[in-house]
Amino acid sequence: MDEAARERDQLDVRLIRASEAYEGRPPDVARARDLAGEFLTRVQAEQGLPVSERVLGVVQLVVSELVTNACKYAPGPNLLDLELAGGSVHITVWDSAPVLPVARAADPGRVGQHGLEIVMAVCQSFEVHREPVGKRTTASVMLADDPGGDVAGHKPLA
Repeated sequence: MDEAARERDQLDVRLIRASEAYEGRPPDVARARDLAGEFLTRVQAEQGLPVSERVLGVVQLVVSELVTNACKYAPGPNLLDLELAGGSVHITVWDSAPVLPVARAADPGRVGQHGLEIVMAVCQSFEVHREPVGKRTTASVMLADDPGGDVAGHKPLA
């Protein structure tokens, strides 16, 4: 096994996680964005993976939109989980509302309510699952800035 393959395997094994519970109030959105920034700073420091301003901005945007929706549409607390796995940041928000979100049809005249559309446009994957209480929404953002999809800081395998 060459060095690049060994590094990739180790990255998949060494998961980095961060979680925080919120009360479901508007100030929680800024706290969640801050957690995402701190998380990606830790990814850089502990894993040696470069995190571009673009990736930082996209992750913070997705966190902001998902936590905003949880605060706005679900009564009570919510939980944010961030996880680095397989070269992607997985952003998961649990909330107490069982109703699954639905992306609305494009309407340039509509003011607001574009958050889910934005999240789906900037993420590599998006899933929502009902839980025994509420739902769990997960979106994934790759740590790749290369148009070919290579993980930033890693050379493609020959």
